[in-house]
Amino acid sequence: MKKVFGFLLLMLVINVSCKKNFNDINSNPSLFTNASDGSLLNNVISSLQMGWNEQFYINNEILYKQTQSAALFKEAWGNSTIGTEEIWKNYYTTLPSIRELQLRLSKYTASPSVNNMNAIVKILLAYKTFKVTDLFGDIPYSDAGYGFQDASKLRPKFDSQQSIYLSLLDDLKWANDNIDPTALGEPYASFSSFDKLFFGDITMWQKFANSLRLRYAMRMYAKEPTISAQIIGDIITNNRPVLIGSDFSGVELEKAAIYPYLCSFKNESKIWSFREHKNLRLGSNLWHQLSSNDSTDGSGIFDARAYLFFDTNNNGKWIAYPQIPTGSTPAESGVPYESQRDYDASYNVKGSGCLFSPFNYFLIGDEDYVPDIMMTGAEVNFLKAEAYMRGIGVAQSESNASNEYLSGVQASLTFWQNTMSMTSLLHGSKFDTIVHVPSYLTLSYLETKVGFWNFSTFDEKLNLIYTQQLIDFFRQPAEAFALVRRAYGRLPREGDQLQYFRFQIPPSEVSYNATNYSSCYSSQGDYTTTKVWWMQ
Repeated sequence: MKKVFGFLLLMLVINVSCKKNFNDINSNPSLFTNASDGSLLNNVISSLQMGWNEQFYINNEILYKQTQSAALFKEAWGNSTIGTEEIWKNYYTTLPSIRELQLRLSKYTASPSVNNMNAIVKILLAYKTFKVTDLFGDIPYSDAGYGFQDASKLRPKFDSQQSIYLSLLDDLKWANDNIDPTALGEPYASFSSFDKLFFGDITMWQKFANSLRLRYAMRMYAKEPTISAQIIGDIITNNRPVLIGSDFSGVELEKAAIYPYLCSFKNESKIWSFREHKNLRLGSNLWHQLSSNDSTDGSGIFDARAYLFFDTNNNGKWIAYPQIPTGSTPAESGVPYESQRDYDASYNVKGSGCLFSPFNYFLIGDEDYVPDIMMTGAEVNFLKAEAYMRGIGVAQSESNASNEYLSGVQASLTFWQNTMSMTSLLHGSKFDTIVHVPSYLTLSYLETKVGFWNFSTFDEKLNLIYTQQLIDFFRQPAEAFALVRRAYGRLPREGDQLQYFRFQIPPSEVSYNATNYSSCYSSQGDYTTTKVWWMQ
């Protein structure tokens, strides 16, 4: 936590003055303790947006390269601490709002309506804490965020990642067990009117809670197999409500995501992070999961997501940048992320030096309809597929695994097709009028290439589940990073296996909370090569 009593107070005075829309201001922004419960909820939900520096210094400079979801043709921005400081600040300046909400709710007369409010707060706390601990490892948690309530906790102790995981999974179970979809009256009604994630739909919050339980129980399976299997079995065999991707009876495409157009803001950070960073291109590793050959005319492409995520080079050719470049690799430059592409007449102008395929400009340039994704139903399908394939918490069944896997592929493809069909640029250009995806690139065509029936061994099929999940995580770099670490050695990769396992604790925390930091990291070491707890 930063210098809490000064810095956090200033940030909270600024941040929690939001009203229902993220860009509105309260009439009384004096202190966060004077804000309404709903305003505090709004502050927490608005903090789910990805930060500008997180996208620039963490996602674009480090995670796309480390996961090989894309290629970095030049390392030019080595100061990752700018990004880690922002992630750390986002979490620890939001945490006091959560602790304040917890304190207030503890004073309410117990009721199903209050339980629903408590559940939402627990779910948000779990999501945000899981994200930070998975990036850093052991972090301050159990004593963190209480500085306004208890000055002795201004410098909170670090908790082990194991203890954090088990505590948060218990909280998520509480949320599932105590949510009452019929208890929608006051005080829940007023509180939920500030909900810009699910807009007061408490059933969706319950689905999100169980989906997160499934994700993180699977993530820690190597270290807590018994507890993990119990959680996964409970969710699947008891048909707990989860985010629906697809079950082939109808595509639901449920998700937890922040959509700018629904929250009255323009997502300017995404295009900024690419325009200023400039150095990401389609990499050969992911290219070989989307195309059966290297034909520059795109005739080998079998997955429509190639067109949804990437673009041709300045000469209209599909060329992936080699994941492991050699001395003979041509120098890359160009301007594929500059604003001249907002105009129809110059959309295809990417600069003569753009020799390799860049990211799709609509994907990164649209400010309204491409969401910041927390979790999708497609991921739930892939997690269930893995559970059935490995027999984790359920009877091993390749047939059930295949059904869930193909449902995940369908949900992912349909989600991204629907998302991109909505996108537009600043001057009104629509994706579907500018980018022409070949009509033969259907779900059925994709299935002929990636269905289980094309592979014979258990390992090949399990690895296929991980590969499709990695593709689906294209705009969730932190989740892709977690998957590559969890499924270590099972994902397609060029060159050496991953050796970058976590981010170092930000310098501000090391300086301010030195005693507790040293107590935690003096023995285990605070290195990027130090594995997080749940890794094998």
